[in-house]
Order: sequence, then structure tokens, then C-alpha cells
Amino acid sequence: MSSYPQPEPVAPESAAPQPRWREWLASEAACSARELIILCITAALLLFYGLVPLRLGHAVISAPKIGLVGADEPRYAQIAAEMLEEHSNICHELHARVIPHSLRLPDLKKSFQCAEAGMITPILYGHPWLEKPALYYWRTMSFYKEFGKSDWAARLSSATGAFALVFLIFLHMRRFRPGGHLDAALITASAVAIIAFARGASTDMQLAAPFCIGMLGWYAWYETGKKFWLFDLYFFGGLATLAKGPVAIFLSLSIILLFVGLRREWQVLRRMIWLPGIALFLAISLPWFIAVQVRNPTFYKFFLFEQNLQRFATDRYQHHQTPFYYLIVLLLALMPWTVLALRALWDSIDIARAEWRVRHKPARYLGHSRAGDAFPEFLVLWAVFPVLFFSFSGSKLPGYILPAIPPITILTGDYLNRIRRNGLPKWLLIAHGATCGILTFVLLLCPQYMIYQKIVPPMGTLLTALTISIACGAGIVLLTLRFGLKWIRPLTLAPIFILLFFLMHQNGWLLDENYSARPMARQIAAEAPDVKLLETYHIRRDTDYGLCFYRNQPLRHYLQEESATEKQSVITGIPNEEHILVIRVQDEGALGKLLPNRTYRKMFVNGWQDLAVYRVAASTIATLPDIVENHKGSPGAKHRVSRR
Repeated sequence: MSSYPQPEPVAPESAAPQPRWREWLASEAACSARELIILCITAALLLFYGLVPLRLGHAVISAPKIGLVGADEPRYAQIAAEMLEEHSNICHELHARVIPHSLRLPDLKKSFQCAEAGMITPILYGHPWLEKPALYYWRTMSFYKEFGKSDWAARLSSATGAFALVFLIFLHMRRFRPGGHLDAALITASAVAIIAFARGASTDMQLAAPFCIGMLGWYAWYETGKKFWLFDLYFFGGLATLAKGPVAIFLSLSIILLFVGLRREWQVLRRMIWLPGIALFLAISLPWFIAVQVRNPTFYKFFLFEQNLQRFATDRYQHHQTPFYYLIVLLLALMPWTVLALRALWDSIDIARAEWRVRHKPARYLGHSRAGDAFPEFLVLWAVFPVLFFSFSGSKLPGYILPAIPPITILTGDYLNRIRRNGLPKWLLIAHGATCGILTFVLLLCPQYMIYQKIVPPMGTLLTALTISIACGAGIVLLTLRFGLKWIRPLTLAPIFILLFFLMHQNGWLLDENYSARPMARQIAAEAPDVKLLETYHIRRDTDYGLCFYRNQPLRHYLQEESATEKQSVITGIPNEEHILVIRVQDEGALGKLLPNRTYRKMFVNGWQDLAVYRVAASTIATLPDIVENHKGSPGAKHRVSRR
């Protein structure tokens, strides 16, 4: 019997090793990289799109189509421009730079004089303007120096501050509350209040961003006990004080006192006294306040009593609102996340109340004896206190409660992470979809309102906007139910991006024409480039300040206009020189009395703002009253200070 060789057993084929790039994509490092990329791209689109100019070849990706609006934006932007001009002039006269040419004593002295030139006293139209500290002006000066004087450069201080806030919320939550960190950061970036104030040339975001970063740093210290985190409190607290003054100190101390008082951990106050941190805070904030007081002896009384205490206690600046004003502002500021944010806030209040009930039961919490998770309790107090406090103010503006928005958006991101497995209740998801639909509906109708000034638009436009908004809300609800709660953030962000493109790119020119003086200033410069002098007569103060910014000149009025809202330097009087006059269309009939024996010609009418622009010829008859008025309005004459 022949024997045949038995076949050798075949070893099972081993699984082919995965490529290294796939292993890396599945790693934690790749996940972190993806999150960072998503965060940076999304936050940049939300905060900078339509604000900064950006081109790729001949394609316009982003363009600043909206000029400065309101009275504050052009005024603050002009202050920064005048401070930079003074700084540059003095440095040029000294032949010095901030960085000394050498270490010799004369060069060091000149460099110091150059560094402080134009940096101490805020200047508006050549006169001190002491209503706000200097942080916004300093930052805007640096952007002017880098990109040139422009309206979009004036807004970069707020946009970059908001971006830093969003980025540090992401890092903080990733370190202490992983899972909801990306949601918390992007919900913050996409809230209406953050998007709006990030695009404003104002001091509100200069306070809110460092204040919120400092408060997050304080809680990180409270949770870990590591002094390193107190650096955030003292450093960013100093910046917040330089943004708006002592209100930053008051708000932070009040929230911390409430928190440690409710938890009966008074020893925390003693432990948070960190001498290097206090020295850092004083080194950041104190020198400017001392220097501006030395140069302007009335600063202390004017800034502290009139701009802070009287603004809170009285309606001197004519910003009176109802006691429930900030509840309405809060609901609008949190859009489109309002429903989820309120649910998250209520859920956190329940958690805090439950912890208050068991406070007597000791529990170990990260090295300290305390009950449960204190983070929701801290954020609730942080969110509620500014709203309640400023509700009692005699002067109310939306930006006052901006520091209360980030803690609520952080709670919202943390809440979505905690309920991710169970999902949202259907009623809550439907309410969120309806909120997104309402926001879409209102913003789609904004251009129609600006064109026709009608609350009720044409039926065709109304039905189109209604159909799109219903589709938006229903899509968010149905797709979230289909793919899970993790999709609620991208599904909510999608219509926000579309609305930003619709408003900023497609209809930015409408906002510009209706609310900014930039188009009118450009048309005046195009039709009368040789006439430098511009006067106004009873026009809105936002247009007045806007024209002065874009033409780089002080306020000049035909007549003195009394107002109780603010101090300003105004040149009054009808000049003998040729000039441009901007007047309301309804006041054109007064020109005969205002300009007897003068030749004037209508250049154009701005129908969007109901303003007429005239070119007034130089006077051929110099009467005594004309000479007196001309002397009052001359550059060397003393500016008349009035209330406006």
C-alpha cells in the first residue's frame, strides 16, 4: 500500500494589519485634532464672516459690507484713531520707537516717552473723553497700525476677544467636563448675543471675554486647588477692569461670595488671596488709572460717580427700560438655543437645589470635603446674578448682561452631553425646532422690512419665508430623531451659516444704507472731493458721529443742540467757507432762514435715511454776526461743550 504524503496543515491567514493612518484616525490625538479644526473653522465663520475682507484670487469670500452703526461704534473707533495719531506724531518728533535704538539712557527715555504717548488720555475731536478705560482703544490702535484705519479694523478687538473666549471655553471644558466641550464652545459662538457683540466696535466684549475666562479659571482653582489656575482670575480680571472699570471686580467678587456663602466654605476666600496674583492684577490695571488721574484731575469724579454710580442709580443717560427688560434680552440673546438653554438652566438649578438639601452629608470631591458637583451651582449663580443686578439699574443696555451668556451656553453643552444616551424629550426637541424656525422666519424678512418699512410684507414673500422656516424647523426635528442627538448641533448651525450669508453677503448693503453713514460719506467724497468741511443740522446722532469718523473731522453743527445724555465737544456756527450741509428732508424748508444771502445747491437725497445733502457756497458778504460765528467755528477757537 503506497503511502502518499499528507498535506501540511495550512495556517490560517492572519488579519492584515491596518494602515497606520487608520490607526491614527482612531486615536485620541486624531479626535482632538478634528475637534480643534471644527472649532476653529466654525468659530471663525460665525465671528469673522462678513466682518473682514477675504479674497481667493478674484473670488470675494468675505467683505465688510456693513459700516459702523449707532453712536458708540464710530465714536470709539474715532477715539482710537486720534490716540494713534497723537502717538505717531510724538514718536516721530522724538525720532524714537517703542523698542529703543540702544541701551543708552537718552534712547531709553525717548522710547518710554514714545511708548506712553497717546496711550493715557482717550481723545475725541482733540478733547479728553473719559467715559471708558483704555483697553478697547489700545487694542484697536494696534489693529489700525497693522491694517490701517477702517471700520472693520475697529471691530477686530471684539471679534478676536470673542474667539479667544470660545477657544478657552473649549479647552476648559475639555479639561474638566469632557464630552460636552465642543458643544459648549460652538453653542457659545453661535448665540445671537455673541455673534452680534463680536461684530461691534464697543467695550462690551472687551469686558465679557476676559471676565468669563477669569471666572472659569477661578473655578478650575476651586476644583483642583492648584494656584496655577488663579493666574486666569487675576490676569484676565485686570484686563476686564481695564475694559470697563470696577464693575468687573464687583461682579466677580459678588458671584464668588454668593457661591462660597451658599456652600459655607468661607475658608476659600482666604485661600484665594494669592500675593503674586494680586501683584499681577495691580500691575495690569493700576498704572493706567493712576496716570489718567494725574493728567486729568476730574477723572475720578467723572468716571466713578457719573459713569458708574449715577448710570446705575438714575436714568440720566436716557436708557430707561421696564424691570423685565433683561428677561426679554436674555431670551433673544440665547437664540437659536433659547429653549435648550432654559431647560439646561432649570436642570442645573434642580441639581443645585438637590445639593443644598444634602449639604450636611460630607462627600469627597477631588481632594476636598464638599457635597457633589459644584460646577452647575457655580454657573447658575454666575448666570443669574448679572441679570438680577442690572434689572435694578436705572440705565439699561443689552450689553450689560453679556457676561451672563457664556455660563448658560456652557450649561447647555454640558446638558446635551449628559442626556445624549436617553435623548431629548420630543416636546423639547419640537420646541427647539420651532425656535430655529422662528429665528429663520424673522431674519429672512429683515431685508423686506428695511426696503418697504412695513411690518407685514407682501404675501408672496411672507409665504416663501414661512415655507423655508417650517422646513428648517421640521428638518432639525426629523433628522435629529433619525440620526441621534449628536446631530443637533450641526443641524442647528447649518441655518445659522445660511442666514449669515443671506444677511452679511446678500443683503449687507441694505443694512449699510439704512443704519450706517458710510454710503453717504462715500457719495459726498465722490461728488465734492474738494470740500473738506461738513456741517449738520438736527440729524440723528448716530449718523452725525458716523460722518465724522468717515470724514475724520469733529462734530460741527449749525446751531447748539442741548441734550442730557452725554458730554461732547461740538463746533457750532454757520461758517463763511464753502461747506457740505447734511439736513433732514423735513427740515429743508428752514434753509431760507438758516442761509440768507447764501448760495446752496442740493447734491443728492439719501432716501434710505431721509437726509438731504447740500453744497453751500462761500459767503460773499461778511457781516459782523457772520464774522463772530465764523470765529467760534474756526479751528483755533474754543470748542463749545454741550450735552448730547
